[in-house]
Amino acid sequence: MPTLDWIGKSKVVNHHLDVPYKTLERQYSFDKVGEHKEDNGSGNMIIHGDNLEALKSLLPQYEGKIKCIYIDPPYNRGNKKDKKWVYSDNVDDPKISEWIGQTVGAEGEDLARHDKWLCMMYPRLKLLWKLLSNHGFIAISIDNVEVFNLKLICDEIFGSNNFITEISCINNPKGRSDDKYVATAHEHILLYKKGTISFGEFELEEKVTKRYREIDENGDRYRTIDLRKTGDEDLRTDREDMFYPFFFNEANGDLIVGNNEESTPNGYIRILPMKTKKIEGRWRWGKNDKSMQDGFKNLVARYMPNKQKWTIFEKDYLKNKKGVKPTTVWDFKDVNSERGTEQFISLGFNKSDFPNPKPVGTINRIITMMNDKNAIILDSFAGSGTTAHAVLKKNQNDGGNRRFILVEMLEYAESITAERVKRVIRGNAVRDTSFEGLGGSFSYYELGEPIFNGDMLNEEIGEDEIRKYVYFTETKQTLAPHKADEPYYLGTYIDNAYYFYYEKEQITTLNNEFLNTIKTKAGAYVIYADLCTLSNNELEKYRITFKKIPRDISKL
Repeated sequence: MPTLDWIGKSKVVNHHLDVPYKTLERQYSFDKVGEHKEDNGSGNMIIHGDNLEALKSLLPQYEGKIKCIYIDPPYNRGNKKDKKWVYSDNVDDPKISEWIGQTVGAEGEDLARHDKWLCMMYPRLKLLWKLLSNHGFIAISIDNVEVFNLKLICDEIFGSNNFITEISCINNPKGRSDDKYVATAHEHILLYKKGTISFGEFELEEKVTKRYREIDENGDRYRTIDLRKTGDEDLRTDREDMFYPFFFNEANGDLIVGNNEESTPNGYIRILPMKTKKIEGRWRWGKNDKSMQDGFKNLVARYMPNKQKWTIFEKDYLKNKKGVKPTTVWDFKDVNSERGTEQFISLGFNKSDFPNPKPVGTINRIITMMNDKNAIILDSFAGSGTTAHAVLKKNQNDGGNRRFILVEMLEYAESITAERVKRVIRGNAVRDTSFEGLGGSFSYYELGEPIFNGDMLNEEIGEDEIRKYVYFTETKQTLAPHKADEPYYLGTYIDNAYYFYYEKEQITTLNNEFLNTIKTKAGAYVIYADLCTLSNNELEKYRITFKKIPRDISKL
């Protein structure tokens, strides 16, 4: 498989392993009534902080659990006009420059803008891959500047065999007027999966329903589809069992499925799936297929004057269409960039507050493809908060219980990202028009302290956060509330009981006295403590693995 190389790649390929794990500190929760100090338990999150560090902090609770990831990263067009954005179009913001200098080193000073962009994206994609469910997908909006580089690094991280497709999203039908030669009218959306997925369908729209022009005797609309196989493997030699005759009586409309050896009955026309007079094609259905058994009643024979021959058509009824499979070209009105700006302004913001917010329709369609009403949707380049808006609207429309996690680095995480979601939840009266709230709730977080200070535990963070981290590094599971009668017990996983014997102000020792406090029965034990006075024979006898604090605490 072809791979992409660039200056600084060797420094960022495994950089996600060096990113410090930080706690997430809830600032407040919000619902239609307003802000609350207590956690509302909704599971919806807006996180203010570097998305690289925030993604690392999500691992203990969400690794392998995110069904749908949508990101709209910087397009790297080289536009220097807007310096207030952290991920400016040529990735030269001081925060990113500082990060590149720390990560790549001295050679980072010589990086071209494409090298910088790739250095910025690679470790973030690596963490997104960890968070993605085996039954989920990631959708990435991008334009022509970096789409080919992005495709290569996604092939490398997600696997080229997990590439689903590239969607052309017609977000600017008139085309960009500042393009030098050809006015670009679309953006790309790259789709990758991690395992097996099933996609949902889009709602039927006029451009689909207008194809159903014919009406039967009951008033039901339908269209006809040729029963002949077209495209690849469409010859008789490809599927011999799908080459057979139909016999049609033009006088009374009788249609019969025949055998190749059978003579044509008197008064009937023999109809074969011929590509030309000499080249034998095949039908889409076998004679004994369930499709034939269920669909024979909807078959009709028709003469095609332009080809001067008869063939068989299937009646495809509009009433049987619940939706339509997504295509690789999205030319819908709701993905137009102008809709995004209109929606943003309708919530009481000014156009200058956030240039070019994504339209709700684009993300709604991505969510629709994730055929799961309880999915978690993650957006780590949250911007104006469109993803949360789309999730709340989708839940209202179909009664779903989807949750969102948004990450935004800049200061406007509170004043724009979170504020937009608040207005969407509670509704607002704006410019003589009333916007009805969609309901819902979320909690707002700041990135807290790292769990390690160098090689030592950061004792300034709460013990609960340390316990949660240790249990996850051991089991990849979420820590349950601990037992009141066993304060050092973390949990049991695959018949291994885990204990974290830790006290902030004193040295802990794994000894016989501590063993007498253990009440949980298990096949084996993993016990963390500062010291251990048990002999190797005693550890083996009681099936105990001793791990020293902090030396043996793994780093994510």
